[in-house]
Amino acid sequence: MPICAIQPSTKPSKLHKIRTQRTGGRHVLLNLTKRCRWFEFITPSTLALQPLLELLLQPAASEHRELLQLGLQEALVNAVRHGNGNDPAKLVRIRRIHSPQWLIWQVQDQGPGLQPDQRLASLPDELDAISGRGLFLMHQCFDDVRWSQRGNRVQLAKRR
Repeated sequence: MPICAIQPSTKPSKLHKIRTQRTGGRHVLLNLTKRCRWFEFITPSTLALQPLLELLLQPAASEHRELLQLGLQEALVNAVRHGNGNDPAKLVRIRRIHSPQWLIWQVQDQGPGLQPDQRLASLPDELDAISGRGLFLMHQCFDDVRWSQRGNRVQLAKRR
């Protein structure tokens, strides 16, 4: 269920180019401004993430790519599993923004969101716990991690 019905967030007077392209069953909205570029990817909730991760990491420097892939994969898996409850009818929206100083990814699901007290970047108390390391890893992989007020969108940023 590819979708691309998104309005650009910048004023039309600042737009350099907007186009839509279909990539591997997913729609991508491209917005290229003079100072900042953003690309928006909308995809059904699925754990088949490798092709999407490759697209999302294209502008990343090779020396950071593995670390960024780990953190971004954690964010995407959390969106699919915890946010959207593994429901393939629900969508995950990812916006990749690059500026001269930063690479930023925003991952948003259709779930109710995480409460502020659940957004801790700590390891689980039990070393053999099955889950609970994802948020910790995201904070280790990125220079800045921020949440929307609702808690269903996380912004991950890495300095260039």
